[in-house]
Amino acid sequence: MKARFILTVALFLITLGYVVWHLWRITPAAWQGKLGVAGLFVIWFAAFVAGIGFTERFSIRTATVLYEVGAPWLIAFLYLFLLFVVADIASLCHLIPKSLLRDSTAGLLSAAALVAVLLVAGNAHYKHKYREVLTIQTAKPLERPLTIVMASDLHIGYHNRRAELARWVDLINAEQPDLVLFGGDIIDRSIRAVEEGGFAAEFRRIAAPVYAIPGNHEYYSDLTRAQQFYEEAGIKLLQDEILDFAGICVIGRDDRTNADREPLSELAGDDATDFTILLDHQPYHLEEAEQAGIDFQFSGHTHHGQIWPANWVTDALFEKAWGHHSRGQTQYYITSGLGLWGPKVRLGSRSEYLVVHLKN
Repeated sequence: MKARFILTVALFLITLGYVVWHLWRITPAAWQGKLGVAGLFVIWFAAFVAGIGFTERFSIRTATVLYEVGAPWLIAFLYLFLLFVVADIASLCHLIPKSLLRDSTAGLLSAAALVAVLLVAGNAHYKHKYREVLTIQTAKPLERPLTIVMASDLHIGYHNRRAELARWVDLINAEQPDLVLFGGDIIDRSIRAVEEGGFAAEFRRIAAPVYAIPGNHEYYSDLTRAQQFYEEAGIKLLQDEILDFAGICVIGRDDRTNADREPLSELAGDDATDFTILLDHQPYHLEEAEQAGIDFQFSGHTHHGQIWPANWVTDALFEKAWGHHSRGQTQYYITSGLGLWGPKVRLGSRSEYLVVHLKN
C-alpha cells in the first residue's frame, strides 16, 4: 500500500513537472516572464491543495474562496497535460511546427483559450440539472401510484453552497413527490461547512418524507456528526435498515466503506411480496440485487467520471457506470449525481435527478 502511494505521488509529480516545463518553454518572454507564467500555475496548484486538503484550518469564507479558486486547477492541469502530449506527438510526426511549442505567442494563447473555454462551458453544463424520468409498472400490489424523486452525490459544502441547495430543493418540490430518496454523499467532505451554513433548513423545506443512506463521503466527513446533521435536517438515515412505505419496501444499505455492513441477502429476506427498492451508494456487485430478488436498485458514486476521459475509467471499473440497466427481473439506475466533487465542471457527463413513477 505504501509503495503504491509513493508510486502514485511520483507519477503525479512527473506529470506536473511535464506541464510546468511546457508552460516555461512555450511562453514567449525572457526567463522572468517564463517564471511568472509557470509560477502562477504552481501557485494555482497550491490553492488547489489548500482548498481540497486544508480547508478546516481556515474560516468558512476563506475556505470557500480557496475551494472555488483552487478546484478548477485540476481541470486545467488535466487538459494542458493532454494538449501537450498530443502536441508533442504531432510535432514528432511533423504535423505541426516545433516552433508552436517554443517561445510562441500563438501556442500560449491557444492553450490558455482552450482551458478557458472548457472551464466556462463545463461550468455552464454543470449548472443545468437534467430531469430523468423513469416509469416502472409492476404486477406487485401498491396502495397507490407513487412519484419518487431520487438523487445522489449532492456534495454540499464549500463549493455547492446553501443557495445552490435551495435551487435543488425547489426542483424536487416541483415534482410533488410522495417520497424523496438520497443515495449517499449528500455531504462533500466537511460537516463544518453544512452545519455553519445552515443547510439543514433547506432540506426541511422538502414537502415529502425524506430518507437517505450514507456514502463514502459521510464517513470521510465524520459519520457521527453527519447523523446529527441529518436528524436536524429532517432526513431519516437508513443504515442496513428497511422502510415500509405505502406498500413498497425500501432497503437502505450502509456504504461499503463499512466492512461490517449486513449482507444484502440477509436484509432482503425471502419475502418477495412487496415491490422492493434498494439504495446502495456504490454500484459494485450488481448481481447481488438480482440474486436477492430486488425490483429496483438506485446507486450513485461514479459521477460517470465527471469529466472526459475519466468516464472511460468508470465505464471500465463498473458493470454499469451510468444510466438505466437491468439484470433478469431487476432494474437499476446508476446516477451521475446531482452535485459533484471538486471543480464545478461537467464534461462528458451530466448533473441529474431521477423521477420515478411507480404504477401497477
